[in-house]
Amino acid sequence: MVEAGSPQEPLVPVADGEQGELFPDSSLPDELVGYRGPAACQIAGITYRQLDYWARTKLVAPSIRTAHGSGSQRLYSFKDILVLKVVKRLLDTGVSLQNIRVAVDHLRLRGVRDLAKVTLFSDGTTVYECTSPEEIVDLLQGGQGVFGIAVSGAMQEISGTIHEFQAERADGGVIETVTPDEFTQRRNARRTG
Repeated sequence: MVEAGSPQEPLVPVADGEQGELFPDSSLPDELVGYRGPAACQIAGITYRQLDYWARTKLVAPSIRTAHGSGSQRLYSFKDILVLKVVKRLLDTGVSLQNIRVAVDHLRLRGVRDLAKVTLFSDGTTVYECTSPEEIVDLLQGGQGVFGIAVSGAMQEISGTIHEFQAERADGGVIETVTPDEFTQRRNARRTG
């Protein structure tokens, strides 16, 4: 178990104003395909005001395209939206934005390659990263109340809804639209009533 931001592991430096990669592997969707701010907000369950603030303060900046002046659109990758969702969950449980920033920076700087195996725990003050059942047991043996956020659960939620939103390619290429099958159409009809 590693406490986010602990000096146990060396941190890789990142230049000022630059957001390091949180998911350096390419196992997720195309890095040129992204979603505009309003779609990212709906997918992650946050407000546009939160999205804008987090982008301006570099907590979660869009990795595909940043806004450059009036009228330009930010473009968020699948990975960015996952981080937005995790940040939202941590905020909802009462973790301070300062501690969330430390946790996000720690994950990004460690170069975590497979966040689907990570569960974040917090006692409301400190955020801990656990990657094995043994680490979870060690954390829980302290007897203090903690809550956990399985990153894989957030990833599955996003994967289940992201296809409902218009994506765009940063290079201007065309994204093929997939016609939903009959089962998907029936499920969507049931959802809307």
